[in-house]
Order: sequence, then structure tokens, then C-alpha cells
Amino acid sequence: MVRLSKDTFMLYGRNFIFGVEDSLVSTVGLLSGVAVANVGRHTVFLTGMVLIFVEAFSMGVGSFLSEHSVEKFLNHNESGSSRPRVAGIIMFFSYFLSGFIPLLPYLYFQTGIAFAASIALSLASLFSLGLISAKLFKINLLRNGLEMLILGGSAILMGIVVGVVLRNASV
Repeated sequence: MVRLSKDTFMLYGRNFIFGVEDSLVSTVGLLSGVAVANVGRHTVFLTGMVLIFVEAFSMGVGSFLSEHSVEKFLNHNESGSSRPRVAGIIMFFSYFLSGFIPLLPYLYFQTGIAFAASIALSLASLFSLGLISAKLFKINLLRNGLEMLILGGSAILMGIVVGVVLRNASV
């Protein structure tokens, strides 16, 4: 059995939670904003796929570069451990896989139903993520679940509002 130090556990946990949360919120926010702009379901799905692939890679690379820079600074040398690579991989896969939670309804349902299902699944997933992270870090379950739900839900609402405001804008 592999035992992680508290610092390593925090690093990997932080990257997992951040990846899942950011993926759920940004993906459903974008999809909702595009969907309320009255574009076709195919366009909404294509937009989501591009976002998931690009952002998962970007977030993974960003996590690696950030953690690697910190490690170099703390160790005062260029060589480092595998921790930044693992953190980047965790970030990539947590973002990538979670992005399909709000996207998949657009594959199976018409836009109106997919819109509601995408938001509902994302909000439920955010609340669950809050509960899981609270359990991992031994903090208040309900408070953390609600915090994740409310703050993540606010970002989702922003995507919808922007889509509604801009849908009638002529470009």
C-alpha cells in the first residue's frame, strides 16, 4: 500500500477537487450560455467537446508548470520529484472526465431537456464533490457541500445570463 505524505495528499487532493469543480462549472456555464443563444444541439455539443479537450490539457499543463515552479523555488534547483507531473495528470483527468457530466445530456436529448439535465447533473455533482472533499479533509460535510453548490451554481448562472444578454446582440 502506498502511503502519501500529508503535503502530497493535499497537493493531489487540491488538483483533483479543482479539476472537477472547474470542469463542471466552466463546461455547464459555457454549454448553458451557448444553448440559450438558440443554436443547434450539434453546435452546443461541438462547443463542449472543444472546451473539454482544450481546457483539460491547459489545466493539466498549468498545474504541472505551477507546481514545478514552486518545487524548483523551494528546493533551489532544477531537478524535482514526480509530484508536479502526477498533479498535472490528476488535473487533466479530473477536468476531462468531469466535463462529460454536463455535456452528455446534449448527446442524448433535445436542447431544452439537455439544458435542464446538464444543469441538474452539474449541481448534484458539485454538491457531491463538496461532500467528498469534506470527508477527505475532515471538515463539515453539509457546509462544504452547500458552499460548492452555491458558488459553483453562481458561475453557472453567469453563463446563462451572458448567453441570454448576448443572444440578441448583432455581431
